[in-house]
Amino acid sequence: MATVEDRVKAVVAKVLHVNAASIKPEQNFGTDLGAESVQSIELVAAFEEEFGIELQEDEALSVSTVGGAVEYLTRICKEQGRL
Repeated sequence: MATVEDRVKAVVAKVLHVNAASIKPEQNFGTDLGAESVQSIELVAAFEEEFGIELQEDEALSVSTVGGAVEYLTRICKEQGRL
């Protein structure tokens, strides 16, 4: 089974049209990966779909890096019984 990090990278690659292999945990969604505000909302929706969870949009949008998203989604998945 893919790790949370692998799944996050796959979603980011699909939504932002970047190579998953080039995505690093320290990268910022906006400044490093080119996400605009609409794409940030698309990322939140895609993470919800990928992990079968519900996210608080404001809280989710405050996560700015790939590594931060991995930590955040891991915590939410555990809280919602998805890991």
